[in-house]
Amino acid sequence: MCLQDTESERVPQETVEEVVDHRALMQEALQEAMQSPPKPSNFCVGALLVDLETGEVLSRGYTLEVEGNTHAEQCCLSKLAQAYDLPEERVGEVLPPNTAIYTTMEPCNMRLSGSLPCVDRIIRTRTKDGAAAIKKVYLGVKEPEKFVGENQGRTKLEEHGIECIHVPGLEGEILKVATAGHRK
Repeated sequence: MCLQDTESERVPQETVEEVVDHRALMQEALQEAMQSPPKPSNFCVGALLVDLETGEVLSRGYTLEVEGNTHAEQCCLSKLAQAYDLPEERVGEVLPPNTAIYTTMEPCNMRLSGSLPCVDRIIRTRTKDGAAAIKKVYLGVKEPEKFVGENQGRTKLEEHGIECIHVPGLEGEILKVATAGHRK
């Protein structure tokens, strides 16, 4: 996994959005979510860390992929950190400048398990100079109020200067996968 690009290979800033198919990337995140073991106490969520300049998927994750009660965004960050032999809180130091996270569901702002919420993990992901390393979060659906009530994750991210963008068109599929282990 090489994140070192030459300047000549970089896409000019004004065309960054043109190289990325947001719906296709959300579909890839949904494929990740489908790998999550269905449980009545979790949503099956998938996530991708993406370099928006190149469209390269830097890391993938899904709920419960990594040992413990892990969420998809957490798995993305911890797997990439492990690949660079860094603690998760320093993974932002190796991310390209236009990194975004695609997640099938709004990142959690509260964890019943007491673990660090995914919103806080995203906010603390910083470059070496202290700037936000993840500036955009693309999400498929808002988190249903089943476990923690109304999720204020999007609001908190936006308060920290991280743009949240809804990717429409897959909501029904995302919710079907997310709630696969729940009683109907």
